Amino acid sequence: MDWRVRSRSIPQLPSSMGAAYGGVAAVAGSCETEAVVDASIPVEAAPKEQVDEVVETQRPWITIVWNDPINLMSYVTYVFMTYFHFSREKAEKLMNDVHHEGRAVVSSGTREEMERDVSAMHSYGLWATLQRDD
Repeated sequence: MDWRVRSRSIPQLPSSMGAAYGGVAAVAGSCETEAVVDASIPVEAAPKEQVDEVVETQRPWITIVWNDPINLMSYVTYVFMTYFHFSREKAEKLMNDVHHEGRAVVSSGTREEMERDVSAMHSYGLWATLQRDD
């Protein structure tokens, strides 16, 4: 008797048998499956969940430069022009805010950006902090 496979066709299970096993008919000798749809079974649509999406807008963070008794006003202006690329007029206005009001907000953005700006101000020898914008 010859045991070699003479035919490459794979027998299919009848679709009625597939329906008896949860609507999926297995193909004999294979990993593939075939979906069987029975039109006599009513299909209910799953109710759509209504999700109230609450989007919390993130308040930006700000960098504050504080007045100190050490740095000259011309140096503070130079730092603002060099690091932030402010015009001379804007840098001098912010420097005057620092000098007369004790502080000035020099930048705003994400926390990471403000941490970078505060670190840069510290490297220039200025007193600076960050906080959430009100």
